[in-house]
Amino acid sequence: MKQFDRILVRAANWVGDAVMSLAALHGLREANPHAHIAILARPWVADLYGREPFCDEVIPYEAPRGWRGLGEKRRVAEELRARKFDCALLLQNAFEAAAMARWAGIPIRMGYDRDARGWLLTHPIPLPTAGEIPKHQRFYYLELLKRARLIPDYARDGVIRLGGASSAAERGRARLREAGIAGAVVGVSPGAAYGGAKRWLPERFAEAAVAVARERGAQVAVFGSTEEAGVCETVCQQIERAGVLCRNFGGVTPLEQFIEMAAACELFLTNDSGAMHVASALGVATVVVFGATDDEATGPTGDWSRVVRHAVECSPCLLPECPIDHRCMTRVAAGEVVDAAHGLVGIERK
Repeated sequence: MKQFDRILVRAANWVGDAVMSLAALHGLREANPHAHIAILARPWVADLYGREPFCDEVIPYEAPRGWRGLGEKRRVAEELRARKFDCALLLQNAFEAAAMARWAGIPIRMGYDRDARGWLLTHPIPLPTAGEIPKHQRFYYLELLKRARLIPDYARDGVIRLGGASSAAERGRARLREAGIAGAVVGVSPGAAYGGAKRWLPERFAEAAVAVARERGAQVAVFGSTEEAGVCETVCQQIERAGVLCRNFGGVTPLEQFIEMAAACELFLTNDSGAMHVASALGVATVVVFGATDDEATGPTGDWSRVVRHAVECSPCLLPECPIDHRCMTRVAAGEVVDAAHGLVGIERK
């Protein structure tokens, strides 16, 4: 194992993948305690990486995808060249990530040998074959570091945790109070990127949130991206019509603020989404509805999470949209999610 002085990490592009890469990056820091570790990240995940103790610097990366952003990519590569990194670790799988590391003149370039990019890497790492490593996506990143001899090994039973959860919760409670929410809060995230197949029915999110909030004497905060603002508003309106105080933060909450407010929640109800990964990694009691995707591969980790799913014959299909009747989601009743919440936070059903 070789230690490096200046390491550039090309970050995963999506919030869920970013969270699942955290264990690997904590391992990288442990193995290189004195190195300067910089994270090259898209703006929408930069705040997540920047708050972690393994990160010395975040370099925002906003170049358009594909050939359209070639000029900007070359410009960023020249900036990286001037920083004189001695190692690049590519968590992102794309050809572009390897090309930029080579353009930047970084002498050691490590990443999985895929997407026809092996010739751009000084250390192309063979992909794990099916059954060779544990199924969860966090092990995909950990195995990359192990095969690159950046870490000696990794634990198979570790959980994913975001740093500074307690201080984030304090700031989150202050933000929620400013928005008119005090006391116990149930967080709800009814959206999911990638496609509608991952989304449970909005009216059932509202029904489950109302039941849990009444039993806990809590209020509800609804979260989502700009693209999910509409479904967030639908859920919020249904909750308010049931007489429970609700605030809609869909489309108006940057990632840093969302992390803080999610940390302040007593319970979080969600689909398989970036919000799920964040809430679970904060140690918040999290109930997640799975259908089209595989909870063994991308589910939450730790004892404070519960997965609700129906084992229908076509699930997990991994399709963005359901071509039939969305049975994996429509068969999940609101009461099942409330029961799962009961098991996590001791709710007494009435």
